[in-house]
Amino acid sequence: MAIKPSPDPQGNMWDFIAYYLRVWRTRPVNQAKPATKILNTSDSTLSRLEQGHRRLRGDEAIKLDKAWGTGRLFELMVWFASIGHDPEWFAQYVELEQAANVIRLYDGDVIPGLLQNEDYACSVIESGDAENPTEMLRERMERQGLFERQPRPVHLTALISQNAIEWPVGSPEIMRAQLQRLLDMSERSNVIIRIVPRSWDVGAYPGLDGAFKLLKGTDFTDVAYTESPGTGRLVSSPAEVERYVVRYDQISAKALPEGPSRELIRSVMEAFK
Repeated sequence: MAIKPSPDPQGNMWDFIAYYLRVWRTRPVNQAKPATKILNTSDSTLSRLEQGHRRLRGDEAIKLDKAWGTGRLFELMVWFASIGHDPEWFAQYVELEQAANVIRLYDGDVIPGLLQNEDYACSVIESGDAENPTEMLRERMERQGLFERQPRPVHLTALISQNAIEWPVGSPEIMRAQLQRLLDMSERSNVIIRIVPRSWDVGAYPGLDGAFKLLKGTDFTDVAYTESPGTGRLVSSPAEVERYVVRYDQISAKALPEGPSRELIRSVMEAFK
């Protein structure tokens, strides 16, 4: 079967990585150390990497550098690629999200998409400038299927600011229903929801820098996804991801335990009349 060509290395940094992955893999000196064994992956996945259909992660780059003695070449290429703007980041994130076993997220402005009900999500999406809000809403609701995934649903820990649960979206009826959904989800064994209270004890805290997510799956170690209006960035470099893990722990230290978090959600829900 013919080998499909790698992308044009002059296209962008990710295409350059895909191109050079094949160049290094096919060097005679590296034939004794197959990339599939180094990355513990299949031939089909390797093919997707070399065609640019899947992107090399930071932890994978480090494994290749160590096995092939490249002097951090792949690690640095992935790092440079990851710090640039890329409109395809969210599609890459969703792919990892759906394969994740554990998701940790923080949001300070709105209730996270994975926990939104349809009316709340519709109000949020319609307030923005989405080209196809109907399709965006459908996709957001479908992503929540990972909670019902069998045999292993995702385990989610969500840190949410008090501002997010109090901000009026849609109507009082929509807000009450949305907050009830948070309460219902928080009773699941695979979902933990904790609220960061707006208080002088908390004051200025790392969550004020913006929302982000941490994901871990069977086939990949921690990756982070940061959000910003109209874009986002997927972070896979271990050193960078570690900073997000520390930031998450710092925010978690400010959040209420599960029981008091539910009490605060109930009190906010009752205020929407």
